[in-house]
Amino acid sequence: MSSLFRRKSADVATPAPAEEVTESTPRPKGYTPSKRELGQVTPKRQSTGRKVNAEAPANRREAMKQMRERQRQERAEASEGMRAGDERFLLARDRGPERKLVRDLIDSRRTVGTWFFGGALIVLIGSTVREPVIQLASNLLWALLALAVIVDSVLIARKIKRTVRERFPKTGQRIGSLQLYGVMRGLTFRRMRVPKPQVELGDKI
Repeated sequence: MSSLFRRKSADVATPAPAEEVTESTPRPKGYTPSKRELGQVTPKRQSTGRKVNAEAPANRREAMKQMRERQRQERAEASEGMRAGDERFLLARDRGPERKLVRDLIDSRRTVGTWFFGGALIVLIGSTVREPVIQLASNLLWALLALAVIVDSVLIARKIKRTVRERFPKTGQRIGSLQLYGVMRGLTFRRMRVPKPQVELGDKI
């Protein structure tokens, strides 16, 4: 009797191994094994979003400081993009391929307008001198500068009209507006032009 009870307890202590479900269990028709069953591991997707600053502002003053710093950086980026001629940051008056063509036409040549303000300063100084000869010379210089600017502006306007119609025969831009845009740029010192010149003097456009 004692041996019989010991045999039963031994049977209970060592249960039979479980069945292999994956091998012996029948699969329904059309069953597709998962990647886990096939031993494949799906790689984790890397986050491509913008990194968020982990340091949240401690108070309202700190939040305002961060906002001002962010706005300052955005303004600096926009100003640099405008000077570089990036279409995303240009004003409405500077956008479009026609406007870029006009800028290149002006920037590739010397204009009398760049000397106009320097000459006007000389004329202003000469007119204050109580010497009739100097005053007369100043008035002649003023007249010559004005005449040269008018002639140069007419030549610029004609070149803009001809070139724009050749390059953009179906443009919706008004030729008169483009001509005025080019003349005003021609009156500005080259280093002060915005957007900055993208071509060198003498380049063929």
